[in-house]
Amino acid sequence: MRRRRGMDFGTVKAVDRRAIPASATEGFWTAADSQPIRRIDWPGVPDEDPQIPPRGSLLFLPGRGDFYEKYLESLDYWHREGWRVSALDWRGQAGSGRLTADPLTGHISDFSVWLDDLAAFWKDWIEATPAPHVIVGHSMGGHLVLRAVAEQRINPVAVVLSAPMLGFLTPGPNRLLHKVAQTMCRFGDPERVAWKTSEKPGTSVAARSTLLTHDLERYNDETYWKTARPFLGMGPGSWRWVERGYASMLELDRPGLLEAVDVPVLLLAARFDGLVSWKAIERAARRLPRAQLMTWGQEARHELLREADPVRDKVLQTIDDFLDRLAPPVAQDGPS
Repeated sequence: MRRRRGMDFGTVKAVDRRAIPASATEGFWTAADSQPIRRIDWPGVPDEDPQIPPRGSLLFLPGRGDFYEKYLESLDYWHREGWRVSALDWRGQAGSGRLTADPLTGHISDFSVWLDDLAAFWKDWIEATPAPHVIVGHSMGGHLVLRAVAEQRINPVAVVLSAPMLGFLTPGPNRLLHKVAQTMCRFGDPERVAWKTSEKPGTSVAARSTLLTHDLERYNDETYWKTARPFLGMGPGSWRWVERGYASMLELDRPGLLEAVDVPVLLLAARFDGLVSWKAIERAARRLPRAQLMTWGQEARHELLREADPVRDKVLQTIDDFLDRLAPPVAQDGPS
């Protein structure tokens, strides 16, 4: 795998996925309503040569129930590529607090709350970090990133969406399924869980790994972090989360919305993803004027950035090539 600084991917020192890298700093950003949002930041100065200035800034946003510790390996890789890297935990999950009495329920009153957080953080972040500014979103994070871009809430020069949550696998049109979810909220507590265990209805905890990655060591990193930091744990989403998820998908379905996006978007998808709809991702790619779609087959599951090396290396290479072409470093004085 060719790397920007002329080194083979295999020669780069592997990061300890179960420790916060020395280069990174954990902290909090405070939202307008005083809600603390947990963040992690790398300075963007490559360890190999501190004289090289950052090549730009990259913001990563994880999925529902996720936390940034799961992605330390990729975040540190981008740091070593020269990016000034930041990542957040969404409000209401991981280290950014909870929104229900039950800390294991993933809940939100409306996806606009997360969009407001992202827009406000983005404004602060781009003022404090070097250009060009790019954004990477995984799963639900990819959904929210695409909405924020389409609604012109944020202005990255390039967007990467990893297995974005643009459709669920439940059979039926979004409008009908949204009405079903509205009914479940109306005739019961909307904060109650919508399914019992794992990442989707009908899947056991034992089978959960088969939804996410072929790499059991990377999968077990999540268990390690939940044991080391119990506040990271989260279970199923609430019925309100499901209902608002469908409502947000209907927003993205609005004619002309994605067609007006003039930002280059790289969509990474697994054709046999067991959590999100590959067909919905493919439809979005057709609608986006500057989209590039890369698809994997049976060799890949939902968490492409945590897959076995043959898939993950190709994923990173695809992202590198995309960003090299569409978010090249801004010319600066000094070493290049």
